[in-house]
Amino acid sequence: MSDALPLRRADFARSTRETDIRAALTLDGTGETDIHTGIGLLDHLLTLTMFWAEMDLSLTCKGDLEVDAHHSAEDTGLAVGTALREALGDRAGIARVGHGRVPMDEALADVVIDLSGRPWLEWRGDELLPPVIAGEEKDLWREFYKALASAARCNLHISFLYGKNGHHLLESAAKGLGLALGHAVRRRGTHIRSTKGGLDS
Repeated sequence: MSDALPLRRADFARSTRETDIRAALTLDGTGETDIHTGIGLLDHLLTLTMFWAEMDLSLTCKGDLEVDAHHSAEDTGLAVGTALREALGDRAGIARVGHGRVPMDEALADVVIDLSGRPWLEWRGDELLPPVIAGEEKDLWREFYKALASAARCNLHISFLYGKNGHHLLESAAKGLGLALGHAVRRRGTHIRSTKGGLDS
């Protein structure tokens, strides 16, 4: 990255009766992470996403895991999505759209993202996921990505194409998201990539 270009980063902090989260995200990083959500698989998936996106993320979440993992996973998605949106600023100059497919053994997921300012999650093929993964219901992962897409204000399409192992399927999606994000945030000039002259905010 040129020294003339500012480093794109953002911090996030929020405390509620359900979670206490602190996060720092750098878009122009190397994939370095320090992630502690209390949910081992979520830590693993976020680490993979940041590695493939070449972004740096430091995040801690202290949540009501005595209830279940839902609040921690959802609020982590909100934290990452909000930090992403704030780090991008007005999104001038970014490629905006990215696509990623990274296989994990027998499993393959397809991920497409548009940092358009329009929040949407399309979540397809989750009938391939087992009902319980790492001790939590599979719906937990849809809610995590839904929160991320909503807070980042992006179109996010995740399709599980084939596979048998739930961990492998989620890992393929996490890596694919990282690859897609890395493409979408890369700088390609100074103008806003929109035929209508601006992006939704």
